Amino acid sequence: MIWFIGKFFIFGIKTSWGILKLLCTVVFFPVILMGMVVGGLMYIEFPLLIIGGVIAVYVKKRGSEP
Repeated sequence: MIWFIGKFFIFGIKTSWGILKLLCTVVFFPVILMGMVVGGLMYIEFPLLIIGGVIAVYVKKRGSEP
């Protein structure tokens, strides 16, 4: 019974992590960046976008290796 509950607990953690990653990338980060544009913080937003783009390209290339 403890093994069964442990498996469900780990499944729940993995599922919630996936949902949180999706929400952050699709909802929260773009809203924060748009708020920075409206608030006049372009000098902070552009470096964040560049860093995020470099990380995205690096992760995508690294993930496609055999």
